[in-house]
Amino acid sequence: MSNFPRFILASRSPRRCKLLREAGYHFDVIAPTVSEPAPNPHTKPSQLAQAAAYFKAKSVWEDHPDQIVLAADTIVAVDGQIYGKPTDQADARRILSALSGKRQAVITGVAILFPDDQMQAPRRMIASETTYVTFKQLSPQEIEKYIASGQWKDKAGAYGIQDPPTADEFVESIEGSFSNVVGLPMELIERMFKSVKEQLKEKN
Repeated sequence: MSNFPRFILASRSPRRCKLLREAGYHFDVIAPTVSEPAPNPHTKPSQLAQAAAYFKAKSVWEDHPDQIVLAADTIVAVDGQIYGKPTDQADARRILSALSGKRQAVITGVAILFPDDQMQAPRRMIASETTYVTFKQLSPQEIEKYIASGQWKDKAGAYGIQDPPTADEFVESIEGSFSNVVGLPMELIERMFKSVKEQLKEKN
């Protein structure tokens, strides 16, 4: 059971909720009011993910300035291309084909905003985590079967590492945080929460 104060999760992702609940955190869920930005090839992937997480958190914090707000954004980068969530089946097919046989970077930006009595603006902590996932070479039949399952929906890179058959049949290796690929780098979250607690304690 975590002793971190109750906070707001600016996300409706069931995977992020599950990871936080399993870690013992207490939180309320409020969906952010900003849409996810389109991938920009001229922006570093880590900067894009961090900026998206910050604007998500800020959109919720503005209505709850006395609360701690956590937000995250996950993207996948490979061969100089950045992929977010697919828009439809054709987009999912295109993304999975691009990831087939490749070592990809899964990057999650994390933003935590929390009150500052001395300023109208919140204090903020922003960071990102990168995990490298290598896919096996996928056949067109494997891609079509996965698309037909619908598991690509609402997932960065058009797949969920925790959903069969992805982990068993698609993935050759994972380097780094597994939970990061699911949607939240829990090791990073714990370090950031510890720092937030220390800053709140200093304020009091």
